[in-house]
Amino acid sequence: MAKSDSFFIRGIVTSNGTDVAQAEIDLGSYVNLGVSKSTLLRIHNISTVVTDELAISVISDASATKITHQLTTQSQSAIVFADDKSLVASGSLTLYPGEIASGSFGTTNAEESFDLAPQNFTKGYLIGVDALYIGVDQSGVLDSGNVKVAYVMECTLENATQANSVALALSQQ
Repeated sequence: MAKSDSFFIRGIVTSNGTDVAQAEIDLGSYVNLGVSKSTLLRIHNISTVVTDELAISVISDASATKITHQLTTQSQSAIVFADDKSLVASGSLTLYPGEIASGSFGTTNAEESFDLAPQNFTKGYLIGVDALYIGVDQSGVLDSGNVKVAYVMECTLENATQANSVALALSQQ
């Protein structure tokens, strides 16, 4: 199989506000690790959306809210560090309460950090598993509910070769 035209895979997870929440993205329709011919998925770029039920809202208490999210090749019960070979992408968003000078309206100041979530991978990120997992952890409370994190990935399919199988083995568990 020659490289396919690119297509998009989407996934979303909603936090529960207390523990790490996780949602599975089934890749069984794309990845085939058969004996004679195997098909791998290559992620070329990833976009991430972090929002609450409506949009990022004013924090409902005086403390900051931190939202950490990740995309992994293995199910996780906690947010992992960048040295974990199952990590494909991750990031965090910290919201700080504030007020406009008049004090009559609340505002939110945001700081965003993507430690392993580039918009574009130079040659793509090769995936050879049947599922990806989106995880989110949230501390603090938002006025309009829990956090939703969505990932949109531009992907292609390709045949497994000796070269990309070695690259896959070196980069993932």
